[in-house]
Amino acid sequence: MLLRTFSALLVGCTLVLAPLNATAQEKRCPSTSEERAKALSIARDNETNPFGPNAPEQRRWFVLWLVQVPDISVHACTLFDKLAKSGKKDSDLIFGQMVFSQAAFILQNPEKKDDRLAEYQAGVEGALRVYEVLVKANSKDRQPYLDDLIQRREAGTLAQFVAERASASCKN
Repeated sequence: MLLRTFSALLVGCTLVLAPLNATAQEKRCPSTSEERAKALSIARDNETNPFGPNAPEQRRWFVLWLVQVPDISVHACTLFDKLAKSGKKDSDLIFGQMVFSQAAFILQNPEKKDDRLAEYQAGVEGALRVYEVLVKANSKDRQPYLDDLIQRREAGTLAQFVAERASASCKN
């Protein structure tokens, strides 16, 4: 349900603002260094404290900012198809963190903005970090699918998983 809520917010913002987006991006200047620093801070804070008192407001700011700025783009890819089907209450936070971590990667590595596999890898790793925080807070929130990805990360095969999923699911 919450995944649908976050996804609906993300998709809703994109769809509602899409007609305005081109105009807004034309009128809006590229992101400022202060905005980029704020986005990086939110992405990192959300990984370690997704239930912080300002977290929902910060996530909303981040989504709207990503839609509006003309110089930062995150590429969508269905890497976590089983996450959406899990029905777990915090799946939206995990999915959202994937987007935020992808944006953080692009902000920190502007020379790699066209390296989609590296971007997707950063997104998956960020999502797994927030998942680990969520499980630490409540062990009942375990998801075998994500536990498997953590094992892949620890075994050094997560990049292979990301490449295979991206090849099968993403428009590159």
